[in-house]
Amino acid sequence: MLLILLGVLVFHLVVLILLIVSTASSTWTVDATGHTDLWYNCHSDPNGYKCLQASSEDWIQAVQALMILSVVFCFTSLIAFLYQLFRLVKGGHFYFTSIFQILASVFVMCGAIIYTVMRPDSDKDYGYAYVLAWVAFPLSLISGLCYLILRKKD
Repeated sequence: MLLILLGVLVFHLVVLILLIVSTASSTWTVDATGHTDLWYNCHSDPNGYKCLQASSEDWIQAVQALMILSVVFCFTSLIAFLYQLFRLVKGGHFYFTSIFQILASVFVMCGAIIYTVMRPDSDKDYGYAYVLAWVAFPLSLISGLCYLILRKKD
């Protein structure tokens, strides 16, 4: 049982790292002259390399908020798991942890969908941070379902 709990903990940490990297990284879209992320639009021109803040449109702010919420809920879920690991009675389920982890997966999915539909430069390629967000979605959903099934034993 200890190995299962350790495996679930490591899996949760991997999901949290993926969410943090995809939220903070600078390559949601890329092209030959620069890259765009949730926070900045960077491009190179003959005068040098310049970064401007991302647009203040509602959709990019929604994606920013959803990605931050996904990180916060995933971290809260991790803290809840560690708390319940030591305080939960024998035979109890990790429902609170599961709900927060599933909410984190829903938030990252919604953020990635909004970014996919609303991004202005459709001629640019998607970057690795965008891909990491989509990878984090099913992994956090699977992690949440594992917590739903997981029961504390001695």
